[in-house]
Amino acid sequence: MNVHVFKVGGNELDDADFVARFARLMAERSRNHEAVVIVHGGGKELTLLLEALRVPTQFVDGLRVTDAQTRDAALMVLSGLANKRLVAALRAHGADALGMSGVDGGLITVAPLRKELLFVGKPTHVRAELLAAWLKQRLLPVIAPMSLGTDGCIYNVNADHIASAVAAALDARLLTFITNVPGVLDAAGGVIAQLRADQAQALIAQGVIHGGMIPKVQAALDSLAGGVRRARITNLDGVEADAGTILNL
Repeated sequence: MNVHVFKVGGNELDDADFVARFARLMAERSRNHEAVVIVHGGGKELTLLLEALRVPTQFVDGLRVTDAQTRDAALMVLSGLANKRLVAALRAHGADALGMSGVDGGLITVAPLRKELLFVGKPTHVRAELLAAWLKQRLLPVIAPMSLGTDGCIYNVNADHIASAVAAALDARLLTFITNVPGVLDAAGGVIAQLRADQAQALIAQGVIHGGMIPKVQAALDSLAGGVRRARITNLDGVEADAGTILNL
């Protein structure tokens, strides 16, 4: 099956115009018989909810420490508001979108990522056969990153990690990370069409890849290390034009 996994972040989903255009593009691909899977993050809404609930936020090495209260707030925002808003937008454009989290059907099993992060998980298994069955029915799975631990607890998971695990399990032809930039830029400001992992690391060391692009490239490189065949970094214009930066091993 020719599967294309798209990962979209929470910051993008906070923009109503972005969501409408993204939904239209994904619906068009689904109508053209492309097997599409979407994995999404949250957004500033989680931070706003935690502030409203007066739940303090703590980070360790850039990762949010997720106690039970924070986990439950993430469950409300990610599996509820963010997921259903995106599903509604997709269905409004004619896509047969099906919203879910990694918890539903035991779709994604996780283990604790690091003890000090509490309810933060890392994927250990994806029920690829379940996703494949939905795709054969021409459904468009929309996956929130909350997932189920082997201990029966619900965990919050980085959406990049979920997208990588799903793409690897489905042997997807491509995993696209949608950002606000057209791709990885060279020293002259042009988009680099193709990058090997070793070339990307060299450009980071040289300072050509810098700032906010470093975590984007690292997420793509991590996905390749996790078994994804090809990863791409691009924006919505790049999705529409099938452009951007392709990374492979």
